[in-house]
Amino acid sequence: MEISGQQLVPASQAETWKALNDTQVLKQCIPGCESMEQLSDGQYQLTIRARIGPVNAKFKGLMTLQDVNEPHGYKLVFEGQGGVAGFAKGEAAVNLASEGEASTRLSYIVKAMVGGKLAQLGARLIDGVARKLSNEFFTKFNAAMSGGKEKEAANAGADAEPDVNT
Repeated sequence: MEISGQQLVPASQAETWKALNDTQVLKQCIPGCESMEQLSDGQYQLTIRARIGPVNAKFKGLMTLQDVNEPHGYKLVFEGQGGVAGFAKGEAAVNLASEGEASTRLSYIVKAMVGGKLAQLGARLIDGVARKLSNEFFTKFNAAMSGGKEKEAANAGADAEPDVNT
């Protein structure tokens, strides 16, 4: 599965970069995130609860930042185990570009695969959930970056529906 998209974040590139590397901001914005702990520089342990169709799972995973180019972007490599529900693993390329003093264009390409019970659900259901979770993350992230003005944040990202390909 591949998901790509863009968001206009209502903050400077430096502020956006800082937030994308702040465990507290990310924990608040990642849907279903129960815990996020930094293990070392660029490596994090996460616990995320997700419901995908009839499967409700708690994923424990590892996220590692690679090819870090501050404040322009990085590659994020992730893998998570969800017990009997299966697993998810993949990578995300995240790029930031300044759009003036108070805006940043964030573009991303995520490549992921799932296995176990999750893989049996079908690509269409998983793609829909992935799109929903992506939209939820960016709505929360943009709201956090605009100081909680959720309506403005939702409008800022409304033109940037993620593209999902399998």
